[in-house]
Formats: sequence, C-alpha cells, structure tokens
Amino acid sequence: MKVCIIGGGLAGLCAALRLKDRHEVDIFEKRGHLGGCLSSHRIDDYWIEQFYHHCFSGDRHLLSLFSRLNISDRLEWRKGTSGYFAQDTIYPLNTPLEILRYPLLSTIDKLRLALLMMRSKRTDPAGLDDITAKDYILSEVGQRTYESFFEPLLKSKFGEMSGRVSAAWLIGRIAIRSDRGLSGERLGYLRGGFQVFLDALSAEVGRDCTIRLQDPVTLVSRNSEGWRVNGQRYDAVLSTIPPQALTPLGGPALPPVPYQGAACLTLGMEDDYTNGIYWLNIKEPGSFGAVITHTNFVPFERYGERIVYLASYFSGTLPGQAGTLMRDEFCKRFSLPSSEVHWERLAVEPMAGPVFTTGYRKLIPHYQEKGLFFAGMFSPSNYPERSMEGSVSAGYHAAKALSEGNP
Repeated sequence: MKVCIIGGGLAGLCAALRLKDRHEVDIFEKRGHLGGCLSSHRIDDYWIEQFYHHCFSGDRHLLSLFSRLNISDRLEWRKGTSGYFAQDTIYPLNTPLEILRYPLLSTIDKLRLALLMMRSKRTDPAGLDDITAKDYILSEVGQRTYESFFEPLLKSKFGEMSGRVSAAWLIGRIAIRSDRGLSGERLGYLRGGFQVFLDALSAEVGRDCTIRLQDPVTLVSRNSEGWRVNGQRYDAVLSTIPPQALTPLGGPALPPVPYQGAACLTLGMEDDYTNGIYWLNIKEPGSFGAVITHTNFVPFERYGERIVYLASYFSGTLPGQAGTLMRDEFCKRFSLPSSEVHWERLAVEPMAGPVFTTGYRKLIPHYQEKGLFFAGMFSPSNYPERSMEGSVSAGYHAAKALSEGNP
C-alpha cells in the first residue's frame, strides 16, 4: 500500500519504521526538520534539547529501539534530584532527612504523603478518570498538603485547567517517576543528547521513506479510489497531529482532545543558582513553574557552561515577550545579574500535549477511527501520562492496525 503519515515527530517516525518494509511511505512534516518536541538547539559544538527530556528504566520499547539503532552504548543512567523553591528559599527534597526538614508540611502531613506515594503503585488510574486530582488529594492527604505541595505543581503544569485535571493523571505521574533511591531519581540520558536518537531514527526511516519537509498538509479527502492528501493519492493515512487539528483539513469529526501549549526558555550561564538540584519546582505563581538545571543532571564539563530550562505551560495565546518575562523573573528570584546569561533560546509549541482532564479516557481516539489511523501523545499508550515510550508504542500500535486493517 501507499501510506501517508502526517507529522514527523516521534510517533510518526516510529510508525514509518514499522511500515517501511512492506509499504511505500511518505511523511509530511510542516517544519524544516523532523522530531517535533524531541528537536534540539544547536549551540556552538553541541546539541541541547528544546524541551528537556529523559527516559525511564521501564521504557521497554524505547530502550529496545536504542538497541536496534546501535546507540545503546550512549545511554547513561544518572541521578535526577528535585526540590522546591518557596518563600525565596531552595528546599531539596531527596533524602529522608531533607524531606523531614521541609517546613511547609507537618510530620503527619509528610507521613500521609509518603503513604499516598506507596499506595499509588498499586492503584489503577483508570478508576480515577472521573475524579479531579484536587478532590483526590484533599481526601487522601488533606488541605495543607494540597496547598503547600500539590496545588503549585498542578497550576504550574496546567494553569487555568489545573482544576479539571484527573486523579488518573496524578497517579500515572507518580507511577512513571517511581524509580527512586535514597538521594534522587534514576533517569536515563543519551551522551550527546537525544539528537543522537533523532538522527539515527531519521536516517533509518529516510533510507526507505519519502520525507517531505516544509510541506504542511492542507487538504485530506477520500473517494472510491482511496485517500488524497494535498492532491496525491494514498491507500491509507496515519495522522499524528491532534485529532481536532485534522478535522478542518478534511479529517473526521472526533471529540476534541484538550491540549495546551508549552514555552521553554533555555539559558546558557556561568554558575549554578539551584544548589545542585536538577528539578526545582516553584511554589509561588509566576511566568514559569519549574527550573530544570540540565547541568545538575548531565556534567556541565560536556558543555563548558551551565544550562538551565525555564518551563511554562499555557492555554490560548502565549503572552507577548514571554521569553523576556521568564528570563527577567528568573534573574530577580535568584538574585543574579542578566549579564550572567550567555545566551537564550525560546521554544514554543502551541499544542505541546494533551491535558488529562476528568473524562479524558472517553476522548482517546482508537488507533483506527473512521477509516484513518491515529498515533500521538493523545493515544491510549500515552494515558494517563505521556512520555517518549508512549509515543514509540503509539506509532507501533497504529502501524500494526494499518497493516492488519482494511483502510
């Protein structure tokens, strides 16, 4: 069959990888490069991801793909530390002693929180899809723990939609991040960055597929002869863009999946201002919700400078001069002159990922819907928490459905 894949992100590339040996595959990508949110900035002689990335020990499909692409030797398992910035103070939250010292929760609060974390590993997220994360947290650990610990996290990640996020997402989030030791979380990273993965995967796919960069899909239609995409005939179409984005192009009308945008400002700096912590959540509201110091995870000697991400999520329109606002707020909060910033790069994706609101499970499109095939961050394999593993799996599942189905 002749197959069209709409979107050259991770799910689309993995679908193409599974289809290319038996089918003729074209990939339409609106940007001038592949990778979607897995793309990287080129800074001098190194790559750094536009949006921070790491992988997990349970990522079976992803790690197997690294092996197939002969890049497993670049995989490193490193320690990711975390903490909270509250009341102009950095509180590390990794060792039992650090957690006991955290002043915004009582000893009873911390005990209830620890029990919740332990129970989450045995909790089925599907049964929590219609319960908000807020209601679940309040019932499990109480008002103070919600306000001092969970509410800032939810608001920084989901903004105005935070009150609608389901408890299923919360439990899924805890479960995916459960590979922890006494001093931090065990996370995977590729030496040279995930651009190494993207280059290897793109090369493997590109040997047998036609990749059409800077070629956005503008029209999808179907007749007795099959499908037409931008006037070209195909036997099957596999879309990796949000389902509601395909509808105005001629795709089927499916229930819209709630999405949000992401803005990530990457800074190159001289010094570390987060006390060696990799992932620092910000309690007070502002233009960003977390400071991710990449070089407190991967040695800064590989880059010759400190690299910091400021992470922000938004719904609707991103405020003007967002990058400047984020940088200036970061300098003010951490008391550093703007001259400390060597360079900055702002990456913006208006539809960066789905928001797992209550009832989300009912909105998930099947891998085959109304004659088309779907794979992406909205797919079943990315519920209730999205990840690279989920997108790889989504691409594989959609490719299998296409090969076995009757488009």
